[in-house]
Amino acid sequence: MAAALGLSACTSGSGPSTTDTQAPAGGAAPAQAEAAKLTTTPANGAQDVAPGDPVKVTVANGELQNVSLTNPDGKQVAGQLAADKHSWTTTEDLGYGKTYTWTGSATGEDGKPVQLSGSFGTVTPKRQISGSLNVGDQQTYGIAMPIALTFSSKVTDKAAAERALSVETTPKTEGSWAWLSDTEVHWRPKEYYQPGTKVTVNANIYGVKIGDGTYGKSDVSSTFTIGRSQIVKGDTRTHRMQVIRDGVQIADYPVSYGLDSDPGRVTHSGTHVVMSKYPVYSMSNPRYGYTDVNVPWAVRISNNGEFIHGLASSVWAQGKKNISHGCLNLSPTNAKQYYDGVLTGDPVEITGSTQQLSAKDGDYSDWTYSWDDWAKLSALAS
Repeated sequence: MAAALGLSACTSGSGPSTTDTQAPAGGAAPAQAEAAKLTTTPANGAQDVAPGDPVKVTVANGELQNVSLTNPDGKQVAGQLAADKHSWTTTEDLGYGKTYTWTGSATGEDGKPVQLSGSFGTVTPKRQISGSLNVGDQQTYGIAMPIALTFSSKVTDKAAAERALSVETTPKTEGSWAWLSDTEVHWRPKEYYQPGTKVTVNANIYGVKIGDGTYGKSDVSSTFTIGRSQIVKGDTRTHRMQVIRDGVQIADYPVSYGLDSDPGRVTHSGTHVVMSKYPVYSMSNPRYGYTDVNVPWAVRISNNGEFIHGLASSVWAQGKKNISHGCLNLSPTNAKQYYDGVLTGDPVEITGSTQQLSAKDGDYSDWTYSWDDWAKLSALAS
């Protein structure tokens, strides 16, 4: 008779459990014809198993004949038998708070069957948290575009969460995750992306324990493309900005930057990233006495109030004097020309001012960090 898999007693562990057949009464089986030995992960009787943990059956000294894992309703969990018939692995997510039951069999080298049986239970979370990405499927972004994953509440086990994240690029691009807060983690490349790079980001957080009693609610993913290379280079001292596309300068605009003598109005030096754009945008700054001023062709480059936009009333100062409240003022005609060609994720490199852009200046401040400092913000940094 074949031995039943595992032990009958319950356990809270989720490691593997094994079983094999006993030697026949007439003596030990020949060494070249051993009994099948089954191993299940999680172990038989395990409780509070995270649905994101590996779930599989392996066999030594034989082949799997059939494997079935069923939920409490009797529905079979989808799985894949390896070509060599030495293992079977689930290919769909398990549910929370459910008991799963193994059935099946294997045949040993000795030609005798071993029955697969047993069960385990998955955890019932105290709380589930979700994540959302800033990048959309099949979209095209600029060469400085960061990937931002924002969680619905605080993540206490950042290392576990980060291990569930991946970024695949073609061509291969070096990059790193960095935790900018307890709820937000970003990925950026070491250098600007190469134009045309294909990027796929996967946050496989469902079933992953990312805090005390807290588990991921659902996976999120996106595949997008990096477009042409476009870099804006602006110098507040020359009152101009150049647009460099694929290594060729395509525009040189006169600009009025922020009033440098007022820290509240200065345009910050540093690498900004285009965040969004609007045909018309209403601007207000009660501190400086204006509200609901509509400006055309507005391109946001930080969350501290800096835009590139058109403003007819400052054309007289553009190319000569810095008088704005931090924005890059262009003529409406030039602003429209720039607006039409800009992509979210384009870098805007500003130099010459008395104030430096920093991490507190916006959601896309990723490029204010040196590469070494950025990599240190990974929860998996050694």
